[in-house]
This record gives sequence, C-alpha cells and structure tokens, in this order.
Amino acid sequence: MKVHKLVFILFFSLFALSVSAQTANELRRKKEAIQRDIEQLQKSLNKTASGKKLTLQQINVINTQIRLRQDKIGAINSEIKNLDSQISQNTNTVHTLQGQLGDLKKEYAGMIRFAQRNRNSYDKMMFIFAARDFNQAYKRIKYLQQFSQYRKKQAGYIENTQQDLNGKIKVLDRTLKEKSDLLKEQERERERLGKDKSQQSAVLNSLSKQEKTFKQDIASKKKQQAQIDRAIRAAIQRAIEEARRKAAEEARIAAAKAAAEAKAEAAKAKAENRPAPVAAPVAKAKTNSEALTATPESAKLSEGFESNRGRLPWPVATGQITERFGMHKVDQASYTNNGVDITTAPGTSVRAVFSGKVIKVDYIQGRAVVIIMHGDYFTIYQNLRDVKVSTGSTVETKQVLGAVATTGDDAILKFQIWRGSSILNPEAWISK
Repeated sequence: MKVHKLVFILFFSLFALSVSAQTANELRRKKEAIQRDIEQLQKSLNKTASGKKLTLQQINVINTQIRLRQDKIGAINSEIKNLDSQISQNTNTVHTLQGQLGDLKKEYAGMIRFAQRNRNSYDKMMFIFAARDFNQAYKRIKYLQQFSQYRKKQAGYIENTQQDLNGKIKVLDRTLKEKSDLLKEQERERERLGKDKSQQSAVLNSLSKQEKTFKQDIASKKKQQAQIDRAIRAAIQRAIEEARRKAAEEARIAAAKAAAEAKAEAAKAKAENRPAPVAAPVAKAKTNSEALTATPESAKLSEGFESNRGRLPWPVATGQITERFGMHKVDQASYTNNGVDITTAPGTSVRAVFSGKVIKVDYIQGRAVVIIMHGDYFTIYQNLRDVKVSTGSTVETKQVLGAVATTGDDAILKFQIWRGSSILNPEAWISK
C-alpha cells in the first residue's frame, strides 16, 4: 500500500509539473512577445525623439510603451505565481518522499535485523523441520524465499526513492533560482517603467510649451483624416446602394413574373368558372444588411467573417496598436479614431484579414486606401504603398495588398472594420 501511495504521489506530481511547465512556456512566450513589441516601439521612438517638434505619434508610442511594460510586469508576476505553485508542489513531494524513504528504511532495517538473527543455515533448516507436516514445511520454505525476494525489492525501492528525492531536490533548487532571477527581472522592469513614466511626464510638460503647434498638427491630421473618412463612407455607401439596386431589380423582375403568372391563373380560373386565386403579397424593400447578403456567396462571406470575431489575423505580421479606437484627448485637443493605428517596421506587408472583394482602391495625398467587402462587413486598410490589388478583384485571407507607407519616420497602418454603415472596434475582431 505504501508503494502504491508513493507511485500515485509521483504520478500526480509529474502531471502537475507538466501542466505547470506548459503554463510557464506560454507565459514565457507572452513575455518575449511583449519585449519584442517594446523594442520595436523604442526604435520608432528613437527616430522621432531626435526632432525638436513634438508629434502625436511620440505621445502614442510612449503611452503604448508604458502599457506594454505594465503587461510585461503582469506576465512576470504570473510566472512568479506559477513558480510558487511549482515550489510548493515540489516541496510537498520532497517531504512525502523523505517520509516514505524513512518508512522504507525502518522496514528494511527490521528485515536486516531479522535476517541477522536467522542467518545461520542450521536455524533455517530447523525452522523448516520444526513444521507439523509437509504442507507447513513447504509454506515455510516459500515464506523464506518470498522474504528474501521482498528484501531485495525493498532495497530497490529505497534506491529508486532516494534517486527521485535527489532529482526533486535539484528541480526545487533550479526553480528557486528561476524565481530569484524573475524577481530581479521584475525589479528591472519596474525601474524601466518609472523611467517611461518620467519620459511621459517630460513630454506632457513639453506639450504645454508647444501647445499651439501641437494643436495645429492635430487640426491638420483631423482635416486629412476627415477627407479620407468621407471617401471611405462614400465608397461603402455606393456599395450599399448598388446592393440595394440589384436587390430592388431582382424584386421587380420577380414581382412582374408573379403578376404575369397570377393574370394567367385568373384567366384560366375564369374559363373554368371557378374563383380566381388570391394574389401574393408585395415583397417589402430589403434592409441594407439583407441587400448586402442577398446572394448565397455574400451571405456565406458575411457569416464566415462574423464567426471569426476575435480570431481574425492581424493585417500585418508584426506591429503594436499605438492608437486605439474611439475618442482621444491630448491636453486640450481631441479627435476620434474610427479604427486602430498599428505601428510597424517600414515596408511591412499589409494582408487581407478575410477573403472578399476589393470595392475601392483610392489614392489620397499620395497614400493608398484599400476597401474590401466581406458580405455585410467591410475592412479598410489606410496608408499603403505599392498596392498589388485593384478595384473589383477578389482576395483571400492573408493575401498581400501592399506595403505600409512611411509617414515621416513612422510606418503606421490605419485599420478599420465596418458593418454596413456602422463603425466597429477592430480590437474586438482581430486575434489577441
């Protein structure tokens, strides 16, 4: 029973450690990914920080860097908690193994003392010959054989348990060292976070000195973006109107066909001297969503896009969201972002997040905007160069549309998602 208990404890410990190892690997990958994002942002910040003029991108990058640094500290804390759990499990296993080893050694010592007292072969023979009958003598012979075998097994159990105990102690020492290293890393990240916040404070102080210039910069960006947003909304509205026109034309043809069939049926009923059939009700006009998903192909695209909510691939392979969806206020200036801004490396390829049809490729102020329709949904990719698709072409998921254009020192992709004429938050749709 003790051996079975020991095996169960070891099995449970190995299972728990395998789960902990998997969690630790996931946390380590997450931490490394965050660090790569921080380093990429730092490169971007180093380029823009040399300029005397404060830019909105600098503020966004610093704020994003602080957020990522906090996420990294959170990942380190999770790693430490995971290691604490492993340390607790390993400590319990070590104590259990030490207890089991002590019990096994006591039992083995008892057997050795018994064997010492009965080591004389004459005593063994007397033990056998003292039996009442042959059956009892046979049982005593088997007992002595089994006792010898059991003693050998116990010696093996002791040796294996000692090896397991030594192995667990080594694992425990290694885990404690990992925790010590993580605590040091956590302290370094807290120091860096403090420096980032100091830099943020310095930038905001500088902002008050450059308030007029900064407001002009935001006003100029708002004006440029408003022009692009008007073009986007007009393109989507044209797609909706075209879908409604097609749906209305199909409804008109169907109604004319139904009316002709009804007229013929009425004439036939009159000739046969029976009541005319009741006319079918007139079909109602379709909504925008119904018009956009009127065909089986567009309905399938729309359904597929919606079913991938939260799992759509990113429009770039690497990058960080440096400006989020919605209203933003910096000092006294405010503006609205209809999508997300993703800062990436210059020349990074831009990919379609889902299959669909390109309804517009437009060039505004030297930068391309690509709009793709996915049934009832639309995705917009702004600030592109070297565009590889054209209006009317179909694209597949992750097909390259072009490359991110560099504005000043920054390579920023502006990405939006619409459903009909409603603007959606892309962060709820792309994978985490």
